[in-house]
Amino acid sequence: MAIEFMLLIARQGKTRLAKFYGQYNAKERTRAIREVTSAVLSRPAKMCNFIEWKDKKIIYKRYASLFFVACINGTDNELV
Repeated sequence: MAIEFMLLIARQGKTRLAKFYGQYNAKERTRAIREVTSAVLSRPAKMCNFIEWKDKKIIYKRYASLFFVACINGTDNELV
């Protein structure tokens, strides 16, 4: 299992923490954070916590006012 990046996002959309484990340059990081943040924050609370994004999977969970977001490879099991 390979984690591409982890994000902590406030409910207002501000990124509190971003840790990238893959090879991303500054422009790709900024674009990924913006796209993932908008995808996660726009989903209703009752929907599933898994999102297909590009060729990756986004898994997120909301605790209080923070979203914990992990991006993994598309072939990995999201439950692990």
